[in-house]
Amino acid sequence: MVEIDTLLGGWERVTAGYLLEGPAPVLVETGSQSSVPALLAALAELGLGPGDLAGVAVTHIHLDHAGGVGDVARAFPEATVYVHEKGARHLADPARLVDSASRVYGSLLDSLYGRLDPTPAERIHVLVDGEEVRIGPDRVLTTVDSPGHAKHHLGLHDSLSGVLFAGDAVGVRLPDAGILRPSTPPPDFDLDLAIGSLHRFADRSPSGLALAHYGLLSDPAAILEEAEGTLRRWAGVAEAAWREGTDIAEALDAAFSADLAGVDPAHRDKLETLNGVHSNAAGFRRWLDGRQGGQAHGPDHGPGGHSHGPGQAEEPGAGPG
Repeated sequence: MVEIDTLLGGWERVTAGYLLEGPAPVLVETGSQSSVPALLAALAELGLGPGDLAGVAVTHIHLDHAGGVGDVARAFPEATVYVHEKGARHLADPARLVDSASRVYGSLLDSLYGRLDPTPAERIHVLVDGEEVRIGPDRVLTTVDSPGHAKHHLGLHDSLSGVLFAGDAVGVRLPDAGILRPSTPPPDFDLDLAIGSLHRFADRSPSGLALAHYGLLSDPAAILEEAEGTLRRWAGVAEAAWREGTDIAEALDAAFSADLAGVDPAHRDKLETLNGVHSNAAGFRRWLDGRQGGQAHGPDHGPGGHSHGPGQAEEPGAGPG
């Protein structure tokens, strides 16, 4: 397994792709469209020519994970594109997804992320839970349906290394920030599904967890336990604010900003750009409103600042992570 820093925005150790080597090599995550030049250069340095990549798999279709799929598919015409069934149509026809992203990201869409080129439908293979993607005679990736962060999210468990590629289901842990933060963007976030997905990962007893944001983490049992505890704490603060009719983002910031004390401001900004409090607050709010049949409590605070996710749009989501 080769970790590739896809250099979102030129930042190091923010977005990762992973090349799984074998007779039929597979790339897990492309990163954003803006990351494609760095990704293709890295793959070329690893000796992969246009006919050498057998597959491209994305954990979900948020643009910082799958924005480069169309470009990579074009560069590697023999590669099959693997994606969750609920995301496949948006890779083939990304117009609605890109429109949603443009309304959320604003100028950041083109300056930081880029867009998403379509992938020919015949190149796309829809993955179902428990399906195996074969890399070699003794190496397969097994899919793990893992909604919660997004309905189109899946994990991929490597039989050879034991590493589970967790996408954003475990959260975001940038090495330079050093904390594990949940990623709960609208419109799909669901606390119960998210916790269930963490349990599904734990049941597979992986040897490690590979996060898109960022890197390979050892001691997966402890990380999964930490992820659940952190997610429950954030949800508790969000729900208390929601019931009181106060600003969820302000409540989350007050409760958890101390976690970043001592972190260099530049690294803090990277984390907030990728996985901002406002995005997480908007996801919690939408989930809480939906759980109560859509009845809103307090002012309707959507994503703001550097937040990601499509706000109240019904699209599959542009991000974060």
